[in-house]
Amino acid sequence: MPFPFFRAGAIALLFLPLAGLTPRPAAHPTAVAMPLQGAKPDPQVIAQFGMFENPKLQQYIATQGKKMTAISDRPGDYGFTIVDSPIINAFATPDGHVYFTRGIMAYFNNEAQFTGVLGHELGHITARHGQKQQTKSTIASIGLLLGQVVAPRVMQSVGGLAQQGIQLGLLKYSRDAENEADVLGVKYSSKVGYDASQMADFFLTLERTEKASGGGSTPGFLSTHPNSADRYQRVKALAAQTKQTLGNRTLTVNRDSYLRSIDGLPYGEDPRQGFVESGVFFLPEQKLRLPVPSSWKTQNSTDQFQMAEPNGKAALILTSAGTGTLDAAAQALVKQVGLSSPSSQQTTINSFPALVVEGDQAAQDQQSAPTHVRAYLIQDGKSVYALIGLAPNSSFATYAPQFANVAQGFQRLTDASKLNRQPEHVRVKTATAATTLASALAANGVPSSRYEEVAILNGMQTNSKLTKGMLYKVIAK
Repeated sequence: MPFPFFRAGAIALLFLPLAGLTPRPAAHPTAVAMPLQGAKPDPQVIAQFGMFENPKLQQYIATQGKKMTAISDRPGDYGFTIVDSPIINAFATPDGHVYFTRGIMAYFNNEAQFTGVLGHELGHITARHGQKQQTKSTIASIGLLLGQVVAPRVMQSVGGLAQQGIQLGLLKYSRDAENEADVLGVKYSSKVGYDASQMADFFLTLERTEKASGGGSTPGFLSTHPNSADRYQRVKALAAQTKQTLGNRTLTVNRDSYLRSIDGLPYGEDPRQGFVESGVFFLPEQKLRLPVPSSWKTQNSTDQFQMAEPNGKAALILTSAGTGTLDAAAQALVKQVGLSSPSSQQTTINSFPALVVEGDQAAQDQQSAPTHVRAYLIQDGKSVYALIGLAPNSSFATYAPQFANVAQGFQRLTDASKLNRQPEHVRVKTATAATTLASALAANGVPSSRYEEVAILNGMQTNSKLTKGMLYKVIAK
């Protein structure tokens, strides 16, 4: 996890949900006088999430995207990219680029589901939803990764760290905009020959993943706009109406070919980039570890590891502070974060030279309160790491001991079982006889505790029937 020092967009996450909406007829996208320049992925997005290194799947999304762009309401030079994140998500940026995570690619169970969601995201671009929002100046920057758990005051402070970073205008779209994107997704995917009703089926999978996580620390489509109870039926009805207009045309699903294309796809967190287990965050590549406060929410990305107090009253962020000296890192941090009256103190943390920098960060607006920041800058050879603790001034003393405990737990990782942890992958299997999904999973060594998880991954129930020769997914190393 070579997170660059406070790289643009660190402490931030791009996530735009497919929301539950009130139905209305699709409006024809209206022109907005802003250029679209999204053919190439934004370097800052790639730095934030990482490019998913799979040329075949990258070519696949580009080909499908170009095909759909050609029949859209606003053909243009748009781009389509898969990023290396386990989060189940897809988003479109106002410059005209669509991003899918490898996480969401794992959960599609046929090409029609994939194409329907692709059409939805393209719809946001062709309808200029993001650019209309930018024109109205309704949102200044992107949503925060831990926005669901960090209280507004702390969010403002964390946002202060990101203000000089990514400014892509990723938006929390209105119900009308999301509804229009749904309509356009059905329209576009049907127009290129796919069964758009499959997109509705995928929404059921999304709802099941959200329920299974208990609304936990993994954001996704449903994190900001919970899916409405009637969305499945509404999109099904849209697809049926669209199919009628196409006459007797046969619409494609392409289940087997899609499943074969994702065979071997990494599943979940890549442990080589860091993972949490038993209240500890492990960084195998850096051979480091540090504790996570009990019950705190966590999120890991290529840029930083974030922890948030469950009631949103404090946050801790681990990121890189480059390869310079501790003093140089401290000066850069003070400037970047905007600390007033900063103080610093040299110390040692488990044999690592360290510098503790502390100060206040001004309130971001009239609705927020000043935040106190304590950053532990820790030197490991040529690398410097920054562990940044934030809380409102009024409650900082309450969380200071927890910040200190985490910092004092920053240690060298020597456990071979953690250093050599391998990622899991989606493996596509063929049923050798008629059976149930649960029986097939058992035959492949999947623990019973994960049957429901893998059933959701397959878009099935554990007692779903498999016919001889039917493809299905398992999770394995």
